[in-house]
Amino acid sequence: MMNTFVVYVENKPGVLTRVASLFRRRAFNIDSLTVGRTEKPEVSRMTITADADPDQARRIEANLYKLVNVLLVENVTQEATIVRDLAMIKVSAQHEERSHVLELASVFRARVVDVSPDSLTIEITGAEDKIDGLLEVLRPYGVLEMVRTGIVAMRRGKKSGALAASATNGTAQIAMDDDASQSV
Repeated sequence: MMNTFVVYVENKPGVLTRVASLFRRRAFNIDSLTVGRTEKPEVSRMTITADADPDQARRIEANLYKLVNVLLVENVTQEATIVRDLAMIKVSAQHEERSHVLELASVFRARVVDVSPDSLTIEITGAEDKIDGLLEVLRPYGVLEMVRTGIVAMRRGKKSGALAASATNGTAQIAMDDDASQSV
């Protein structure tokens, strides 16, 4: 089963290496890994997807907490989340095929970000299934190149694992609700 982990970490050199090494040492393949800053410059957020059964997922979460600079780990697999992926797809599009490719992009609510005499580059954002669907209908035209960012996930609604205070002396306040917080 594919699990989605949201990991808040201190924004320091070496953190990504430690997280990736943990998965390597435990022989888990990372299906998707995205990292970016949060609303707090000293904190970064990783979204990691990996195939693991429930017991393995609990062990991954526990091992992530053991790493230096990890502030909060959430397995949001069973939570109500918004999940997005971004892809850019370069497809062969000669003059006579161009209108068909543009129409397909429109149906999937994708947009053309580059036009050349023999190709179009299409940008699409959405769930993985939506991107996979567009990719399948574009294959007959000739997909020349494709790149995907990997998924990002965020819980729906007000409840969030957002950091309430900056990391100081290896601890951070994590706000789980408006009035409840825990120290990590």
